[in-house]
Amino acid sequence: QVQLVESGGGSVQAGGSLRLSCAASGYTYSWNCMGWFRQAPGKEREGVATILRSGTTNYLDSVKGRFTISRDSATNTLYLQMNSLKPEDTAMYYCAVSFSTCGYGAFNTWGRGTQVTVSS
Repeated sequence: QVQLVESGGGSVQAGGSLRLSCAASGYTYSWNCMGWFRQAPGKEREGVATILRSGTTNYLDSVKGRFTISRDSATNTLYLQMNSLKPEDTAMYYCAVSFSTCGYGAFNTWGRGTQVTVSS
C-alpha cells in the first residue's frame, strides 16, 4: 500500500510561482506512473501532468511551458513546479500513483490534496 501526502499549496498572485511536493511512502517501488491532478469547484477532476517510471512526461495543454513535473527517486518525492500561474489554475491539486498505465482510471492511490489559489 502506498501513502501520498501533498504540500506546497498556497495563495499567490497571477504570474507567481509555486512548487508542490508529494511525499510517497509504503509500497512505492512498483509504481509505473505518477501524476498531478486538479479539481476546481463545480468542475470535474482533470489530469495536469504525469511522469512514467522511465521519465517520460505528459502535460495538459493549458499548462505546457508553465508547469514541470519531476521526481526524486532517492526520497520518493514527486514535484510540480508551477510558473506563470493564472487565476484559472485555482484548484485543489492531488497527486496519485498508478501501478499500470497513465490512464486516469489506472490511478488507484490518491493523496488528500493541497489547495492552490491564484488571484488576479
